[in-house]
Formats: sequence, structure tokens, C-alpha cells
Amino acid sequence: MEGLRGFAVFLVFLVHYVTLVEPWLSPNTWTSSTAEVLRRLGNVGVDLFFVLSGYLIYGTLIAKPRPFRQYFGRRIQRIYPTFLAVFAIYLVLSWIAPAYSKIPTGQAEAIIYLIQNVLLLPGLFPIPPLITVAWSLSYEMFYYLVIPLLIVVLGLRSWPRFLRFLLFAVIGATLFIYPALYGGHVRLAMFVAGILVYEALDSKAGPALDLTGLAALAIGLIAVSVLKRYEVSGVPHFVILFVAYFLLCYSCFWGKGTASKVFCWTPLRWLGNMSYSYFLIHGLTLRIAYEGLASIRPPLAQETWIFWLMLLPMFLLSLIPAVIIFVTIEKPCSLGGKS
Repeated sequence: MEGLRGFAVFLVFLVHYVTLVEPWLSPNTWTSSTAEVLRRLGNVGVDLFFVLSGYLIYGTLIAKPRPFRQYFGRRIQRIYPTFLAVFAIYLVLSWIAPAYSKIPTGQAEAIIYLIQNVLLLPGLFPIPPLITVAWSLSYEMFYYLVIPLLIVVLGLRSWPRFLRFLLFAVIGATLFIYPALYGGHVRLAMFVAGILVYEALDSKAGPALDLTGLAALAIGLIAVSVLKRYEVSGVPHFVILFVAYFLLCYSCFWGKGTASKVFCWTPLRWLGNMSYSYFLIHGLTLRIAYEGLASIRPPLAQETWIFWLMLLPMFLLSLIPAVIIFVTIEKPCSLGGKS
């Protein structure tokens, strides 16, 4: 689980790194083409987080009844301390550097905007998030609210596992078909992929699919990159990710095979442990770092070497604020001192 989270958040890092370094890159070069591929691949990192949340939360709730107040209180505790800490940093910087602020200038509009962000509405609703990546938290909170309700209303704990699997397969298909016809939040289907992974593994009757998971990941990322290259997005894109991430997570969680060993690599697990703190703050860290670089060496779109030279240093730099927030806020306030 931690290794997969680390992989997911590194993909997200690539999106922001490529976007910020792009003004320095010479166009129509091998490096600029590589950077564009990495940007396209990086955009799928958040979807892996959704699959992992689908697996973890559903597995916790379906195993035994839990009082909703206790369950949702724990979700609030997991999300908000770190979010509010980073949110406060954004507020201070918006005051210090108003030219970069997303907060409306009118007092009433500013208050409404900040309340919307604190309630995690951007994402499911067309509201620009103050913290760029925080749009994904609205999807998470929606899932946290809906899945326990679905389990209780339908009495899913008493259903045979096969029927539960079939039900969520139908829900997943619906979450693809409806957006294809009428538009909508197709990304919600990724949570269902995680639910299906849990049900498939809990049966203890499925095959290992060890190398299949790694192969599915490689093929899925290549296919998604090609689709984006030709500006094909939406449902086909997410269908591919749904299948690829299902097979990847299934093979990783099934046992001690190659896929599991790959994602148990210690540095990857370490990054995964603090992935939430890193996810929220790394974009701001990179933005400040590149603003500083631009003041020293203005971008001229002809210095391709900067992409390769700065990749590792910028990643290491982005870890520093994340570690600080993880150690001082997330670990004591949200994880109870446990990583």
C-alpha cells in the first residue's frame, strides 16, 4: 500500500515538475518530447490514489459494522489537520504576494471562496481550488460519505461475495456509460476498481496474476499516453486505467510475488508514508523554487539541459517541506504517532 502511494505521488510530482520547467525547454527536441510524455503519465497518479482509497475504506467498512460518527470522525481527522496547515500557508502567501493569489478581491466573494475550499467543494463542483491538487479531496469526501450509506441501505454485509462483486461491476460500468453519454465525473469509477480488488482478493480463490499486474501497468500507461497524444480523453482513458490499476493492485496485494516486491522498495514506501503531506505541499515548493530560478536565469526556451540537471535536486528539495509537515502535523494529529 505505501509503495503504491509513493509511486502515485511521484507521478503527480512529474506533472508539476514538467509544467514548471517547460519555459526553459527547447521545443521540438527529444527532451521536450520526453517531458510531455512524463506530463501525460503523471496525470494518472491521482487516479491510483482513488483506487487505493476504494480498496482500503470499503474493506474497513464491509468487514464489520462501525458507528458512522466514529468512522467519519476518523476520516475528518485524517484529512483536515494537514490540509488546514497547508491551507494556512497558501493564505499567508496570498497575502504576501497578491499577484499570485487566487482569492477574489471582493470581501464577500473572498469569504465564500475560502469557505468553499475549507468544505472541500472544488473538484466535484466547478470551483478553482486554492491548493491546486486539493480538487481530489472532494472526490475522496464524496466516496467517504456514499460508501457506508450504500453498505447499510443495501445490507451488503449479508450478500454473497459474488453478488457484491457483480453489483459493483455494474456500478462501475454505469459510471463509465453515463458520463460517456451525458458527461459527469467519470473519475469516481476508480474507487470502484479498488472495491473490486478487495472483493476479488477476499475470495481467496483467484489466481496470483503476479507479473500480469506489472505488465498491465506498463501497457496501461503507454496506452493512456498515446491516447492523450492524439487528444483522446474521457471515458476510454479511464477504462484503461480502471483495468490496469485493478490488475496492478490485485497482483501487489495478493502475495509476495514480483509486483509486491517492487512496490515494497523501502524508499518508495517511505515516500508513500508521507504521500498526503507531500501531495499537498510539493507543488507550492516547486513553484517557489522555479520562481527563484527564473530570477537568476530567466527562461529562454533553449536550455534543455536544465530539465535533466534539475530533476533530482527539485525532487529532493520538494521533500523538505513535506517531511516537516508530516512530522509536525500529519503524523501526530492524523496518524496518532504511527506512520
